[in-house]
Amino acid sequence: MIHTGILLPQEWLQTEWFSVLATFVAINTLIYVVLGIVKIVPKVRVRRAYRGASRRSETRSIHPDAPV
Repeated sequence: MIHTGILLPQEWLQTEWFSVLATFVAINTLIYVVLGIVKIVPKVRVRRAYRGASRRSETRSIHPDAPV
């Protein structure tokens, strides 16, 4: 009978450094999952309720009769 883990000896799996490494990998995986979800979700555009100062008073179109 073999007294080891699947890839590593069982004693290694219960050490402090292995638990730190496993925690780092888990946090890293969560960060990449969140970044992937952010890339998939469409952007939310905030519409401004007023357009006062950002609107031009004159048209800059090549068609001078175009509405402002």
